[in-house]
Amino acid sequence: MQLQTSRPVSHTRVLVIDDERELCALIADYLQPLGYEVIAEHDGLAGVERALKEGFHAVILDVMLPGIDGFEVLMRIRARSRVPILMLTARGDETDRIVGLEMGADDYLPKTFSSRELLARLRTVIRRNSQAAEPAAAQQQQEMVVGPLRISSSAHSATLGDEPLKLTALEFDLLLTLASDCGRVKTREQLISTLGERLYDSMDRSIDVHIWSLRRKLGDDPKAPRFIRTIRAVGYMLINPNAG
Repeated sequence: MQLQTSRPVSHTRVLVIDDERELCALIADYLQPLGYEVIAEHDGLAGVERALKEGFHAVILDVMLPGIDGFEVLMRIRARSRVPILMLTARGDETDRIVGLEMGADDYLPKTFSSRELLARLRTVIRRNSQAAEPAAAQQQQEMVVGPLRISSSAHSATLGDEPLKLTALEFDLLLTLASDCGRVKTREQLISTLGERLYDSMDRSIDVHIWSLRRKLGDDPKAPRFIRTIRAVGYMLINPNAG
């Protein structure tokens, strides 16, 4: 991990749940001079207890843990807390990423990450969580309706018919962004820019993975989409299933 300089962040507490002690120490050595307080736990049960007992701005969680794995840890934390969770995947397996997102992770990062990438993703999930907790006054009465889909920016919630959708913060922001220009194509670059992500290289499929997860929660078939249409080699578009 190559260290990069950056502006300090004050009073930001991060919990790292990973059995690789050297990696935990490396993360702490990088983040602490930038103003982060980094706490490490090396097994899943201790990590769950710490995450629920103390106040953290974010959790960095490894998928591969002794005892209960990272997915079980994620499920137990999510049952009682909305703290942002950034998952680490050793194999870079897309299945692990999708499962984590489905279960409520806010983002993922392969263990080949650079320090700069870690910092960018960490800041993003913390910022999203803060924005979700304190919606702008101008948005407090705003609600978007797309066929049976209702999106409330003030409540930071979405419903399909009468059923609430269990979306991660990123999935909600992605849906809101698409709904704000319903019927118009959003390129991957526009989505990345709007969501505050780093500039991904051409091989990074992060947006596609989040779209896949969002589609699944909407019950959408990409081959015959009701809501999210893929515009090949360009991006995505939200459509109204009730429109003629």
